[in-house]
Amino acid sequence: MKLRQQLWSFLLALVLIGSVTTSFAHATSSDDDASAEETVNPEDLSPAELAEKLGLTFQTGTIVLPGDIATLQLPDTLKFLDGDQTKFVIEDVWGNPEGSGHLGMIVPADVGPFGEDGWGVIVSFDESGYISDEDAQSIDYNELLAKMRSMEKENNDARRAAGYESVHLEGWATPPHYDSETKKLHWAKELTFGDGAEASHVLNYNIRVLGRRGYLELNAVADILQLGQIEEAIPSVLTAVEFNDGHRYVDFDPTKDRVAEYGIAALVLGGVAAKSGLLKGVFALLLAAKKLVVVGVLAVGGFISKLFGRKATG
Repeated sequence: MKLRQQLWSFLLALVLIGSVTTSFAHATSSDDDASAEETVNPEDLSPAELAEKLGLTFQTGTIVLPGDIATLQLPDTLKFLDGDQTKFVIEDVWGNPEGSGHLGMIVPADVGPFGEDGWGVIVSFDESGYISDEDAQSIDYNELLAKMRSMEKENNDARRAAGYESVHLEGWATPPHYDSETKKLHWAKELTFGDGAEASHVLNYNIRVLGRRGYLELNAVADILQLGQIEEAIPSVLTAVEFNDGHRYVDFDPTKDRVAEYGIAALVLGGVAAKSGLLKGVFALLLAAKKLVVVGVLAVGGFISKLFGRKATG
C-alpha cells in the first residue's frame, strides 16, 4: 500500500501542475511482442474495478470501530473503508491536507468514493469530554452562521499560507437538527473552494453522535449537486452508528468523567477548536472532495496502463 500511495501521489502531482496531458498514445509493441499495452479509460472501469486497482478493501455489515467505542450496522446500500485506506483516499486521491485520527469512511455500495457520483462519510472520534445538550433548544442557528462567516478571513489566511485554496461559506445546505433522544446532531454547509472561474461548490454534511467521553464525528464530503443523494442516505447513516455499552451518553459518570467546556452551539462552530480560537476550527481543515482528480489521473492513458499492467490480447 505504501508503494501504491507513492505512485498515486506522484501521478496526482503531475496532473495538478499540468505536466502531463490528458491522453497518451497506446504503447507500441516490439516486433517480437504481438500484444500491446492498453490505455486505461476511466469510463471503462467500474467502481469495483477502480477500487481493486487502488488496492482498497471494503467491509460490510457489522463493523466495530477501533477501541471498541462504537459499532456500525451498515445496510446493503453502504460499505466501509478502514482508517489507513481512508487516509489514502482523502490525501492521495482527493488531494486534501494531511490529517490523522480517521477511524474510517462510509461510502455508497454502488459507486464508492470515486467518480462524479461518489461520496464518503469520514468517521472520527473526539475525546474532548461529555457535552451537555442543555443549550440545544435555544440556539439561534442564523447567528451561528454569521459567526462562522466572521472567522472566514483568518482561517483562509492560514489555509493559503499552508498552500491550500480558500474556503467560503455560502450558507446552510441543511439547517442543524438535534435529536435529544438519540443524542445525534446533523447539519450541512454549502462551501465554495477557491476563487473565480476555478472555484468549486462542495457539500459538507456533518453528523455528531454524543457519547460518554466525547463524540463521534461523521463528515460527508460531496459535490453540492449531490445534496439529494446525501440527504437520502443520512437516515441510514444515523441509524447505523451507535456507541457501545460503557461509552454511551447515558453511561456518563460525573464523579469520574471529564466534562467538555462547550455545548451544542460550539460543536456546530467547530468544537474545542472554535472554543479556544484555534485555526483548526471551522475552515482550516475543511475537506474538498476532489473526486475528478481520479478521472484526470486515469486519463493519462499509457502511463497508467503500465502501472496497472493491463494487456490487450490479439
